[in-house]
Amino acid sequence: MAAETADILASVASPWSFSLFVFGLSALITTLLVPLVRGVGLRLGLTDRPDTRKQHKTPMVRIGGIAMVLGFSLALAVIWACGGFGVLPRNQEMLIWTAIGGSLAFFCIGLVDDLFSLPPLPRLCVQLLVATMAWEAGVRISAVDLYPGGQVLQFSTGFSLLVTMLWLVGITNAINWIDGLDGLAAGVGGIAAVGLTVVTFYVNDQVALAPTLLAAAVAGTCLGFLRYNLNPAQIFMGDGGSHFLGFALASISIIGPAKEFAGVSLLLPLVILFLPLADMSAVVMGRLRSGRSPFYPDRRHLHHRLLRAGFSHRHTVFLIYAVAQWLACLALVVTNVGNRFLWFSLATALLIWLLLRSGRERVAPLSPATTNRPSTQQPPQTEPAEIVLSHGNDTHGS
Repeated sequence: MAAETADILASVASPWSFSLFVFGLSALITTLLVPLVRGVGLRLGLTDRPDTRKQHKTPMVRIGGIAMVLGFSLALAVIWACGGFGVLPRNQEMLIWTAIGGSLAFFCIGLVDDLFSLPPLPRLCVQLLVATMAWEAGVRISAVDLYPGGQVLQFSTGFSLLVTMLWLVGITNAINWIDGLDGLAAGVGGIAAVGLTVVTFYVNDQVALAPTLLAAAVAGTCLGFLRYNLNPAQIFMGDGGSHFLGFALASISIIGPAKEFAGVSLLLPLVILFLPLADMSAVVMGRLRSGRSPFYPDRRHLHHRLLRAGFSHRHTVFLIYAVAQWLACLALVVTNVGNRFLWFSLATALLIWLLLRSGRERVAPLSPATTNRPSTQQPPQTEPAEIVLSHGNDTHGS
């Protein structure tokens, strides 16, 4: 009976139907699981406790990434059982399993960090190891199409490994580093996932459905988690959730926009993920110019700057959302998606409206010493104290 049901669903459902179904299902499952995970976290004491330096007033569970991973995995399992993935070529099936497995591995790295506060360098080494294993399994950038239809640049084996590791680990940590305000990483990640869903579908002439379903599942998971993570947050995704989200977006951006050749049109994922990548790059360069470690915690992130400029917590988050969705719509224009200029015009109008409203929303600018987010406090000199100061859903040492 199950096989017959799967055959019927596969024969009558369109690719977009499966994408919308997995999006809604992952959102629903995540929404239902978050309160359960929150209850377990409170009982086990897996919380970020309030003090005079932190904004939240009650113990905040920081293992919300568990609900995200379960929502993502269960939704894909259901769609797989319904025949939504179709009959995949062996090489593409391997890529899908590698993307899923790598996301789960990065989630475990982040979860261990949440529980035991790993030092930055050992954590980075394990990330590079997992990224290398993903490269060995085929999730790799071995050629680059600089722009759609342009000349393809082939990479040597060693350079392919280097570029792939930098991409996978870089995007993962970029998502982790922007997770400094309630709802910020989940919202930006969800917007990027929606952009990747549409771009992957159209770049591949609507035939490479599997990467599209992965991106749709990530987008739904972010939406379900936002129900409890928007300010004032009831739960944090923790490093486990941000690591999972970052690697999922990074791997999908490689296997999604790829065509028949082993190349990637980097322009599209670069546009979609430009905001977190630019934020991380600016922060790292600023720290290096100051003679500090790239992992040294400070107040250089974009959301820190907006808070100090006098914007409220929510307005800061929504303004960054607007920039992220404008970039995603710009990628739709590059991809020649239907009604692309309509979506881009609406995104531009929303961004302009928020920018114009920003002048009225600003309150008295906050000094670095008075910003009430823990990650905006003056960072101490020793790593254990850095970990204490980090926000429950902010990265350690960012």
